[in-house]
Amino acid sequence: MIELVSEDRCITCGLCVKVCPTFVFDQDDNGLPFIARQEDCQTCFVCEAHCPVDALYVSPFADEQVDVDEDELIASGALGSWRATIGWGPGRTRLASVDTTEFINRILPPRPPRST
Repeated sequence: MIELVSEDRCITCGLCVKVCPTFVFDQDDNGLPFIARQEDCQTCFVCEAHCPVDALYVSPFADEQVDVDEDELIASGALGSWRATIGWGPGRTRLASVDTTEFINRILPPRPPRST
C-alpha cells in the first residue's frame, strides 16, 4: 500500500493524483499530493510508476500499513524502486527488453506468416 510521498522530491505535477484508480491522494493548497485515503490503496503501483521524480513509495504489503523512514528508503534504493524495476524513466533498461520468460509465447497462438 502507498506509504510515502516525498515532499523533498515531489514537483507537484499531480500525476499520482490523476492516475490513482481509487482516488487515494488529495492535494494541498500548494499542489503537494498527500495520502488521504490510504485504506483505499490497491497496491497497484501505478502512482509510483508514473511519478517522474521517484517521490513515491508503495510497500508490497497490501493488507497492512508499514512504518517507513524516507532516509532509509533512499539509502536502500527502495524509494521509486518499482519505476526503476520496470524500466520507466530516462536511461533505464525497459523490463520487456530483458524479460526471458516464455509466458507470452505460451499464452498467445503463433502468428501466421505475412503474405507478400
